[in-house]
Amino acid sequence: MPMPEAVPPAPSALAPARRIVVKVGSSLVTNDGVALDVDAISNWARQIAALHERGRQVLLVSSGAIAAGMQRLGWTRRPVVVHELQAAAAVGQMGLVQAYESHFRAHDVRAAQVLLTHADLVDRVRYLNARSTLFTLLALGVVPVINENDTVVTDEIRVGDNDTLGALVTNLVEADALVILTDQAGLFSADPRRDPSAELIRDAVAGDARLEEVAGGAGSLIGRGGMITKVLAARRAARSGAATVIASGREPDLLLRLADGERIGTQLTAAVAPLAARKQWLADHLQTRGAVVVDAGAARALQVDGKSLLPIGVVEVRGEFARGDVIGCLDPDGREFARGLVNYASHETRLIARRASSQIAATLGFVTEPELIHRDNLVVL
Repeated sequence: MPMPEAVPPAPSALAPARRIVVKVGSSLVTNDGVALDVDAISNWARQIAALHERGRQVLLVSSGAIAAGMQRLGWTRRPVVVHELQAAAAVGQMGLVQAYESHFRAHDVRAAQVLLTHADLVDRVRYLNARSTLFTLLALGVVPVINENDTVVTDEIRVGDNDTLGALVTNLVEADALVILTDQAGLFSADPRRDPSAELIRDAVAGDARLEEVAGGAGSLIGRGGMITKVLAARRAARSGAATVIASGREPDLLLRLADGERIGTQLTAAVAPLAARKQWLADHLQTRGAVVVDAGAARALQVDGKSLLPIGVVEVRGEFARGDVIGCLDPDGREFARGLVNYASHETRLIARRASSQIAATLGFVTEPELIHRDNLVVL
């Protein structure tokens, strides 16, 4: 499948990047998923320490906690029961962070453990606290080693995979680039294990729908192996203007070569200007509390004219939500095209839907705001 080529800059996206998020997958920090690969962790610490010497700020999103926990508990098979997985993660976090801390210390670099859940990133106060903490660590010259807090997470508050977590962190700290390291050379035009004519996609625009087809189409082993999550993560990272590089972590000195400008793997370039930090936060909600379906006129006003959402444009209210929750905005075909902070609870929204703003007081007995969602609190996806 021919892919849209971005205009490739001469060097890689890491060459000018001052703040970089690096995501390392389980296959690169463990031996077959059952024990930590200490040599590999030492290698990543060495490269990141060298980037520090060059004045780069690096945040590391690392998998491997469950594998480390299995090793420490003497388990040979990965558990399937949720509480056993959480227990393995709790034990393994000790070993994983200890390994990173000792190897960073060998290069005179300090490291810190940061555990996040999706709930930390959807609550505005916790979001800002996490952001401030990470900025402070970076200012102190500390490498944050980030993982999802698997010991307490549930499906309702789960980010779900570290590719997505890497993108969320990229948006959170407004990083210049996201590097997703995997055991594959990058994103191919087809599954290279089935199609000998498959070609490595070296440059494309993050968010192009055809990339998702390539990464996760029917029968794609690459998609089942996780390439689709990497493509979606690149699209998310592009919201803050960050380019994403998907490359093989087996390449020698990969991070240093990328920082030197060498083009390795697949580079997905942001095609749009960065969103403001508040709107990044809105866009990064993986779960919304509910949704409203709007008519065609309201959809056009939000998407094209940059207007606020007024009650008169709402034709249906879905789900239950409270004032201040993040809800989705669906077009007449049911597709989500925007989301924002709602000014009225779901039961109030049902009462004022299809009514002019001037009728809110007569309908509810009070007026919080004339808009259902103000344009400053709304982001078009």
